[in-house]
Amino acid sequence: MPVRSPRLKIVRRLGVQLPGLTRKCVGATAPAPRQRRKPSMYRLALEEKQKVRFNYGVTERQMRRYLEAAKRLPGRTGENLLLLLEQRLDNVVFRLGFAPTIPAARQLVAHGHVQVNGRRLDRAAYLVSTGDTLSLAPSARESDALRAAAEQEPVLRIPSHLQRDPVDPCAGRVISAPARGAVPFVVKESLVVEFYAR
Repeated sequence: MPVRSPRLKIVRRLGVQLPGLTRKCVGATAPAPRQRRKPSMYRLALEEKQKVRFNYGVTERQMRRYLEAAKRLPGRTGENLLLLLEQRLDNVVFRLGFAPTIPAARQLVAHGHVQVNGRRLDRAAYLVSTGDTLSLAPSARESDALRAAAEQEPVLRIPSHLQRDPVDPCAGRVISAPARGAVPFVVKESLVVEFYAR
């Protein structure tokens, strides 16, 4: 059966599983996209940038802002960019297992179902800090569907910089800054920086 979902088309075109974008994966029977000639360096850099954009669900303008912020931080710009995106509230909600994908986590946040340090936040782009505690709001806990989704095992292994509450499955906290190994898909961040340097 051919791949029809727009998200699956993106995954198939980029040739890498993007866990933040979709839970589905392209089957082994799906034919690989044909390449007529060797891809240019521009195309390779564009595809790496698109992987990051589609996985984290950020716009082009947001990507440029994160890149400018990453340049101001000490260390490698590409790694700093990925680590800033890993600190976004919608991504942390997804990585803690409260939602199956980042778009679903963004919806939870936008509807006011997530609290950070006991305060309701509805900005998906909020950057969490070490020591922050996250939990589902009481209104979300009353919903059987939202509570059941949060109590399931996370789609991905929880990274070492996050910790889910052992008693309350609808709560977790940030125990340290994310590391480069926390990024759950293969990406050459140097090509992303190179793309924006053009």
